Amino acid sequence: MIRVMLVDDQALLRAGFRMVLNAQPDIEVVAEAGDGAAAVEAAGGGGVDVVLMDVRMPVMDGVEATRLIRAAGDRPRVLILTTFDLDDYVFAALKAGASGFLLKDVPPSDLVSAIHSVHSGDSVVAPSTTRRLLERFAVHLPSGGTAEPVALGGLTAREREVLVLVARGLSNGEIAERLDLAEATVKTHLGRVLAKLSLRDRAQVVVYAYESGLVTPHSAES
Repeated sequence: MIRVMLVDDQALLRAGFRMVLNAQPDIEVVAEAGDGAAAVEAAGGGGVDVVLMDVRMPVMDGVEATRLIRAAGDRPRVLILTTFDLDDYVFAALKAGASGFLLKDVPPSDLVSAIHSVHSGDSVVAPSTTRRLLERFAVHLPSGGTAEPVALGGLTAREREVLVLVARGLSNGEIAERLDLAEATVKTHLGRVLAKLSLRDRAQVVVYAYESGLVTPHSAES
């Protein structure tokens, strides 16, 4: 059973998500919070696997709450709830340790699928939307070259290729086709990238690649 906490200052939205999730045979809403501070306190008590986190809330926003929750340990994982007009928060949330983001009008089937993905250790930053997402955040990114040379030097040429292609929005299957590799081999390379750079998941790889200057919104089009 996947234990979920809903964090949103709108009770009506929480009620809608609760109804959808509690109808699933393997998902149970075990906690709710109306602000980030309450979410951090509730998550500290354990018993939660995945947090659906709003970003704009009173007392403490979702980005800071995500940072504090993720700093406390591997669980729970955090999925950010956002709308197009709040997209500027998503990059900060991914940096803070969120495993991905969902739009608040997400279809129920996609919501359930995302929760399963995050619970299993994957991230929910769809390859098809990664480029659009990072392009919108270009103004918030440094000019490049901020990554430590030693960390980048620890990657093999192939691992660096995989890192760049993930950040450009390609799926594992697309990367495998581009590099003429088996998809399982791509997953192995990605796993080594995560370990060598001390990154949590695919979402963190995207953030790292853009912040280090390995990939820019312009180069992502190539």
